[in-house]
Amino acid sequence: MAHEIKLAASARTEFGKGASRRLRRAGQVPAVVYGHGADPVHIALPGHETLLALRTANALLSISVDGGAAQLVLPKQVQRDPIKGFLEHVDLLVVKRGEKVSVEVPLVVTGADKEDRVLVIDQQTLTLEVEATHIPSEITVDVSGLEIGAQLTAAELVLPEGAVYAGEPDDLILSITQTRAAAQAGDEAEGAEAAAE
Repeated sequence: MAHEIKLAASARTEFGKGASRRLRRAGQVPAVVYGHGADPVHIALPGHETLLALRTANALLSISVDGGAAQLVLPKQVQRDPIKGFLEHVDLLVVKRGEKVSVEVPLVVTGADKEDRVLVIDQQTLTLEVEATHIPSEITVDVSGLEIGAQLTAAELVLPEGAVYAGEPDDLILSITQTRAAAQAGDEAEGAEAAAE
């Protein structure tokens, strides 16, 4: 489950590309905080700490601006430099304890190591409606007991308490198919049996 990552921010008074470049050179990240009907607040976040915090999907951040009261936020849009990977800008959405939010959570599959089958994953992430302070870091699915031809739908997912899948219950999450080599071996064995009759 999500734990709060505390970050100290400072208010921004300068805007535009030049101001943002100066901030980044000083090791800070320009950001904007919005939501719950409040006016957007432009802030500067500590670059290194923010980069580390955002390595976690759906990181729940507790941000205090210029030493003021902390507020909970979720990253909604993160712009990175396409070549160097540093943070260029972050949009943060204010959330409240107990509030439900819609988030993308990574799907992690275990037990898919049998040689005669191929795992086809239809959804790499799952859209969940979940309490802001209880966002799971991932949803794990064990496919070791599934046979070739099996399919797993959203209705069969085991989600943490309070989490609800945002799509349809019959959405396909993953399926197990036979490898081409195993299928060919099966065809050859059937052909040999037919020839022997």
